[in-house]
Amino acid sequence: MDSTVRVDTAAARVASAPNAAERLASLAYNDMRRVDALILERLDSHVELIPELARYLIEAGGKRVRPMITVAAANMLGHRDAAPIRLAAAVEFIHTATLLHDDVVDESGMRRGKIAANLVWGNASSVLVGDFLFARSFSLMVEAGSMKALGVLSAAASTIAEGEVRQLSAVKDIGMTVETYMQIIDAKTAALFAAAARVSGIVAGRPAAEEAALEAYGRELGLAFQLVDDALDYGGAAAKLGKSVGDDFREGKVTLPVALCLQEAQGEEASFWRRTIAETRQSDGDFEQALAYLGRHGALEATLDQARSHARRAREALAVFPANEWRTALEDLADFVVDRAY
Repeated sequence: MDSTVRVDTAAARVASAPNAAERLASLAYNDMRRVDALILERLDSHVELIPELARYLIEAGGKRVRPMITVAAANMLGHRDAAPIRLAAAVEFIHTATLLHDDVVDESGMRRGKIAANLVWGNASSVLVGDFLFARSFSLMVEAGSMKALGVLSAAASTIAEGEVRQLSAVKDIGMTVETYMQIIDAKTAALFAAAARVSGIVAGRPAAEEAALEAYGRELGLAFQLVDDALDYGGAAAKLGKSVGDDFREGKVTLPVALCLQEAQGEEASFWRRTIAETRQSDGDFEQALAYLGRHGALEATLDQARSHARRAREALAVFPANEWRTALEDLADFVVDRAY
């Protein structure tokens, strides 16, 4: 069966399902108000463009999934003080900074349903405000009072940059293997999810095994999140989520759905991917043809199958912790990450 059809027909199944991200947001409401207040406070600058540009993206309606993981994990462990709030704000600043930089590199026209910030203020301003947010994130890490947490988040920031550079180097590379692609998204996406979860265990003073479990939860969740985004770029619920459709294809990015097709492509199809991805010589109808090839190979459904597998592993990683409402919310979040595709 064509994988695009399977994704679309599943919509009815999840349309009435409770939104796990909203449930977690409700549970973490008071903590996230503190995080948001701290974010707005630390955006303050006498250079007016900085808060103006940063707020444009931060207030654009993102779900704050990464910082919510930090505060939810801390609550699951019974740790309630200022440190997780500061670390959660730092996580959001790191994420927002990478988005600003990504939009410059990717030349994407849309972010969170709005025109990308670099198209409003220019590339230079976006890059420099991203740098400002990175600096603010490190100040917050220091204030959290844990050198170990500082080390984990700073290492994640470096890993994200390495992943982005690897992805940039791999643009138009139709020799990309599935293994290489998974290494790239582990760095550019999953690393921050992993760090966001792990730092709560650090400031809560939990044993190494629990730190490792939190890190595994975040990493597996991040991989699932990115793989769903890969599928969404070829349709599904992308427009509903404020995401541009077809950006990866137009930019010559080999994401997992295309990598899976390339493993099997021969003859006319191999020539198509060489022209449209390696050479980025695209014309009207090429995106629709790409969708047809993805359907032929079941690449979108295979991508979502892998996302489901990582989401399941994320849930399993939390089994070491006592059952409570916070653990349940984090487990349900793993399901929500996959349900976004429908």
